[in-house]
Amino acid sequence: MAHGTRGFPLIDAGKPGQMKISLIVATVGRTSELERLLSSLQRQSYRNFETIVVDQNLDDRVERVIRSQRDELEVHHLHSEPGLSKARNLGLQSARGEILGFPDDDGWYPADLLLRVASFFQRNPTIGGVSGRSVDGSGHDSSRFDHRSGWMNRFNVWTRSNSNTIFLRQEVTRLVGPFDERLGVGAQTPYGSGEETDYLLRALAQGHRLFYDSSLVVNHAQLIRFIDARECARGRSYARGTGYVLRRHGYPAWFPLYQITRSLGGAVLSVMRLDFARARFRLNILIGRAWGWIAND
Repeated sequence: MAHGTRGFPLIDAGKPGQMKISLIVATVGRTSELERLLSSLQRQSYRNFETIVVDQNLDDRVERVIRSQRDELEVHHLHSEPGLSKARNLGLQSARGEILGFPDDDGWYPADLLLRVASFFQRNPTIGGVSGRSVDGSGHDSSRFDHRSGWMNRFNVWTRSNSNTIFLRQEVTRLVGPFDERLGVGAQTPYGSGEETDYLLRALAQGHRLFYDSSLVVNHAQLIRFIDARECARGRSYARGTGYVLRRHGYPAWFPLYQITRSLGGAVLSVMRLDFARARFRLNILIGRAWGWIAND
């Protein structure tokens, strides 16, 4: 196993073996963003991969996008009921690769990403998964990420993973099983996020070794553009998912309380800056996390 100077596994663009990568893309309501993602996959220097597009639309918008890409990419088009986790679970059933990734339909890949991922897994055969950072087109983090590389555990997984930056060995997904369909965008529950963190926590609980490298980046637009009532509702839904996962995995009380008080601190700071819209958003995050943590369902 190759390691860097601090004993961490190396991620580089060496010459990997030809392991196949399966990319499971759940999509709904988007066309131009999906075109951008598929175009970025066309530019990958590593070519042994398949793209499984799991379509939750009721029309043929995705078929039109895929039709224009089929000469350049190995694309499989599936149809799913609504729900991000449902769509990913359908993709898991169809994936033939040794490595699985979960790109967002509104993200895009740097041209060397899959080469680096394949090289990492070849060089580190005992590691079950790797994740990186999500950055926008200007290189700024699109969410809150740790900038130190290292092993993931149940406490730092919250800032060392995001679903579109996660790559797992197929055998890990077989052992962990499906995504929890109560979690994630489109689930018919109050919990609009947390499915990927829940999945990684289940993998860690089984003893799988997961690594985070802050230099491994996937592109994604900033999650918050304009704070209005709709954005506050979305943030509250996502936060409920966070609270639910904290409760489900039996975290000691101090950790959920830390997560909740961080939101309170952010709200107070926003008020001091006279940014009342962001203060309201932070309070919705606080309410959502607390509700998800204490709810009895």
